[in-house]
Amino acid sequence: MTDTSHDYDAVIIGSGVIGCATALELARRGWRTLSIDKAASAGSGSTINSCAIIRFSYSTVEGVMVSWEGQQYWANWTDYIGAEDELGLIDFHQCGQLLIRTGKDDHTERVAELWRELEIPFEEWDLDDFSEKLPILDLGLFGPPKRPDDEHFWDDAHGSIAGGYYTPGAGYISDPQLSCHNLQRGAEAEGGEFWFNAEVSAINSSDDRTTGVRLADGREVTAPVVINVAGPHSYLINQMAGVYESMNIKTKALRHEVHHVPAPQGFDFMADGVVAADDDIGIYFRPETGNHILIGSTDPGCDEREFVDPDNYDQTLTQSQWEAQVLRANRRMPDLGVPHEKKGVVDLYDVSDDWLPIYDKTDLDGFYVAIGTSGNQYKNAGVAAHMMAELVVAVEGGHDHDADPLVVKGVYTGCDLDIGFFSRNREINSDSSMSVHG
Repeated sequence: MTDTSHDYDAVIIGSGVIGCATALELARRGWRTLSIDKAASAGSGSTINSCAIIRFSYSTVEGVMVSWEGQQYWANWTDYIGAEDELGLIDFHQCGQLLIRTGKDDHTERVAELWRELEIPFEEWDLDDFSEKLPILDLGLFGPPKRPDDEHFWDDAHGSIAGGYYTPGAGYISDPQLSCHNLQRGAEAEGGEFWFNAEVSAINSSDDRTTGVRLADGREVTAPVVINVAGPHSYLINQMAGVYESMNIKTKALRHEVHHVPAPQGFDFMADGVVAADDDIGIYFRPETGNHILIGSTDPGCDEREFVDPDNYDQTLTQSQWEAQVLRANRRMPDLGVPHEKKGVVDLYDVSDDWLPIYDKTDLDGFYVAIGTSGNQYKNAGVAAHMMAELVVAVEGGHDHDADPLVVKGVYTGCDLDIGFFSRNREINSDSSMSVHG
């Protein structure tokens, strides 16, 4: 008879970028880890379609501090992984990020204030800088963001932008799935194991403590610690564990579209483009392979939010959102045009009630969550995993995180990272942009 039981120190549900990083961090602390994912390989869930932008443009001190610490992991990726990957290691394209200023955008001005406070290097661009460095941009003001069926969508500009803030440390990863494979190989080098095509059907527990998981194929895994890093499926795992209702902040799956269009003719956007956020027209964009431009929505109020069942949603690009995002981009880049063939991706964000992640223990002893991360936490994979590993070790060692929120040191910057900021029991954070900006 085949033995269907397996024993580990920790089970990690989900092998996206944060799940794989958490496996690496715990394995390096000597834990016997098992990562389980229903997909066929690491990063094949929502991470595969991440825009993978590395930025620090958050609206809270904690958000900026954590993301600045997180950038250091990508800048030191080879040393961080510490292992060979037969597929090669990812490249961090450090092209910088530009925030377009309207003069009346509280979020952008708040970000610059935080950058000054935390001494994150950035430049202030005037209109001459725009004309010199990004001549493809129209510098008019067109906001607030609208949809193409709005009668004022094509109105003439009502003034000009106020300039911009540019931080050279930002950039993007062009192959987010490969980053997960890199992390997997790093974790495996430390003894971590991965099971793919493996679906969790139950969270086992006894006497108010998790004891492991059961898989749909009948296998049982015994472990005193289970960590939910299941992305858009995270709320379903929390329901299995019986902790969903007890959390003050909850998550759900949000359908999102990102589009790819060729750069304006004659401009090498791969070499000279930047990551940019444009709240005036409601988009963000970055260079994309093949001298294309990736265009996403910053979730302005005029764009309807579509929360879905993560196992049953429309995965085709819609004409209405394609037109909304690409035509908005045409307002800023008049020579962009609109290709006849729609190109891009549809995937899911795991969104919390205030768009900030939850990195925490739960009311079920031994059951932890790193959730609500999609859309704005890819960049924080390394530091989020560091915080989760430190949290698990501390709580399993007897620390009462609810009564005395754990503060840990950033590995690279040495800054104090208050994990309590990401509590499941926090009140909705009024400083959040309530959007993908975070």
